[in-house]
Formats: sequence, C-alpha cells, structure tokens
Amino acid sequence: MQDVVLAMLAKEPTHGYHLRARLRQALGPLGEAMNAGQVYVTLARLEKAGLVSCERTDGLPDRPDRKVYSLTAAGQRRVADWLAEVSWPKPDLAEFHLKLAAAAAARLADPVALVGAQRRELLRRLRDAQRAAMAEPDGSTAALLLEGVMLRLQADLRWLDACERTWSAGMNESEG
Repeated sequence: MQDVVLAMLAKEPTHGYHLRARLRQALGPLGEAMNAGQVYVTLARLEKAGLVSCERTDGLPDRPDRKVYSLTAAGQRRVADWLAEVSWPKPDLAEFHLKLAAAAAARLADPVALVGAQRRELLRRLRDAQRAAMAEPDGSTAALLLEGVMLRLQADLRWLDACERTWSAGMNESEG
C-alpha cells in the first residue's frame, strides 16, 4: 500500500481524502472495501520515514485545516525503484493494477512497458518451471506442485495480455 500511495502522490501533492478517492476509483468495486483510516495510517508512516512531507493549509471557517502531502526526494526515488521492480507472483493482482494506474496518471512510466517487463519475468519463470517439471518422475508430488505453478503463470500471462490490450487502447484514445 505504501508504494501505491507514494506513486499516487507523484502526480501532484494532495489531501488524504483525495488519495483515498483516487485509489477507490482505480480499484473500482474492489475499492469499496478500503478502510478510510488505512490511507491516513499509511501517510503517517510515510511521513515518519521521510518519504512524504506534510503541509497544513488553511481551512474554511466551517472546516478544519487540511494536510497536503507531497513526495520528498527519497519518496521520488522509492517510486522509481518500485516501478522498476519486477516481482511475481503476488497473492493480490490489485497492487500491480494500481502500479499501472499510478504510473499512467502521473506519467511516471508507460503502463504497457511495465506489463512487458512483467511478461518477460513470467515467461522466464514458466520456462524454469517447465524444465523442472520435465526432470521430475511421473506421479511425483513435486511435479504436481510444478504443474500448479505453471497453470498460475499461464493464467497470469493471459491477464497481462488483457492489461496490455486495455492500456494500449487507452493510450491510443488519449493520443487521438
């Protein structure tokens, strides 16, 4: 969650409320279950770690002062590192989805290029699993596990194909 919040702040400094709204919008129906306090706890941790800074803005007479959060130089470096990270599998695809959304919104990276990097990593892992499975004797429990790994990787590769189609279409529409 921390990396996603940092990447969302890379677009522009903002209030915690707006961050939560952008995260919920990016996640669609999955975002409805997001705990409101989760964003604020994450922002406090990021501030304590020196990755974001906080500035108070004057509130209206009927509203309290608001905190506007922005990235520090260390926060910008962490976002760049996170975008370059290729790790899989994750138990939750929402984080990768948010990485694409944040990268596109803040123009930090090309979402299609991020998908390509993930695809290359998954293909490498699939080849490794296939080689390992071929070396296993028939009926071994290790072969069964490797089959599960290969099926998961194949499903994830199909999902990445869908991501690429969506982000390619979205980028073509925004350019036209």
